[in-house]
Amino acid sequence: MSDAAALRLPLAVAVEASDSPAATALLREYYTEVADRYFELHEGRRSTPEEIAEGLAEYPSADLMPPHGVLLVARRGEAVVGCAGVRLLDARTAELKQMYVRPALRGLGGAGGLLGAAETAAAQLGAERIRLDTRLDLVEAIALYRRHGFTEIPPYHDDVYAEIFFEKRLDGGPSAK
Repeated sequence: MSDAAALRLPLAVAVEASDSPAATALLREYYTEVADRYFELHEGRRSTPEEIAEGLAEYPSADLMPPHGVLLVARRGEAVVGCAGVRLLDARTAELKQMYVRPALRGLGGAGGLLGAAETAAAQLGAERIRLDTRLDLVEAIALYRRHGFTEIPPYHDDVYAEIFFEKRLDGGPSAK
């Protein structure tokens, strides 16, 4: 099915094992894109296959599985669109991880649908709020999160690549600062 044909189909989001072929491909694409953008910004080059392998090992997705997490994969028909991971940080707080939509399918509402599904999954895991971190150069992601009601919060961990932190209450109330 062509990308154009897939765009006319509704978005279907489902929990999938992080080691499924579709999830593995999406997670590699996600990591390659964020690594390439980082290295292009800071070193004027793209990432190497070795750096991608190291990064995937350093940031594994095994914790994105029940009972404390999920990996969501979005499809339009047979076309795999993107993914988003949700994991519990504590009994009331979930974290959004590896949010990704394939470049050819961006700008068509898939990211918003996937983000909404991630919020629902977090609430189903018992979370009252969902947090995330990102980098300042990922301006499209920052705009998406702000557009969907996430507010900036102080850092909640010290990962060297995390530059800005967000939170959203899942009950519609104000986020803690």
